[in-house]
Amino acid sequence: MSTPPPNTPTVAPPQRDPADVAPADSYHPSDRVWVYRDGWRAGVIEASSPRAVTVTYRPGAHRGTGVDTFTAPYVSVRSSEDPALDKRDRNIVGRRMTPTGLPVRGSAA
Repeated sequence: MSTPPPNTPTVAPPQRDPADVAPADSYHPSDRVWVYRDGWRAGVIEASSPRAVTVTYRPGAHRGTGVDTFTAPYVSVRSSEDPALDKRDRNIVGRRMTPTGLPVRGSAA
């Protein structure tokens, strides 16, 4: 088993101090985050609202990604880089995007 990056959160969401949890709408598209899904996983914010965030994240040790919605206690700021997430082209030419930066359904390149 590999060692997690040094700034990976160590406390599960139910045990987090509410004062340490940032509001969901304080995150912005492309912000680097950790999300809690069977452990803390590297992710990137796609969209946010007052109640939750949509995140592209790495669900496992492989390079594949998933997209899911998380409430604030399940999200934390990430400072370490994840090349599989942070270096991908988020503005593909010819791709139709919503005002929040999400691809329009059925418009995949």
